[in-house]
Amino acid sequence: MVAVSGEEHTTEQTEAAPSRLDALMAAVQAAGTRGPAPVHLWNPPDCGEMDLRIAADGRWYYMGSPIGRQALVRLFASVLAREGERYVLKTPVEKIGIQVEDAPFLAVELAVEEGAEGPVLVFRTNLDDVVRCGPENPMRFAPGGAPGEFRPYVLVRNGLEARLTRATAFDLVARGEVRDVEGVGMFGVASGSLFFPIMPAAELDRLTGVDAGPVGAG
Repeated sequence: MVAVSGEEHTTEQTEAAPSRLDALMAAVQAAGTRGPAPVHLWNPPDCGEMDLRIAADGRWYYMGSPIGRQALVRLFASVLAREGERYVLKTPVEKIGIQVEDAPFLAVELAVEEGAEGPVLVFRTNLDDVVRCGPENPMRFAPGGAPGEFRPYVLVRNGLEARLTRATAFDLVARGEVRDVEGVGMFGVASGSLFFPIMPAAELDRLTGVDAGPVGAG
């Protein structure tokens, strides 16, 4: 058996927010995009770092306070980009570095749809991105916090990943199977024509579960 381990700002706070956040919000709104912006086409000046953080549980914080307005989170997420190991919010006029504790998104739901080459795994993120796992949106499995644990991720876009929540990880593991990969029996999951190995089948007995991250991460 495979086991799985694992407020909103007031009006006064919003009005009193430092002008840098207001300026960034205005720049994003001026870009006038719906959904993910074409950040790869923009090459604005680097304006340093900002005290904005995406916690491991998917919540966004500004200067230590949670951003409770989901519309504002979606707005900033639309201009989120990754440059190497650095995450930035990028507009046509500036880019500003932010902190990301783990992955910027969470995969909160898993569905399966029939594809031409077999069932396809379809994930929904906490910001309602729909991601079909495949060549352009692969999965990866990182070591967890204890021996035998692992953390599953799926690529959303342009280097930005979503970590699967506990419930989604349960659903994923339930679809696991063993296949031969270069002569070695591997436990993993399939999506369409692709198979994503998690670990050698011989290690299944030592599997302690999916590391779901910090408490509250799903």
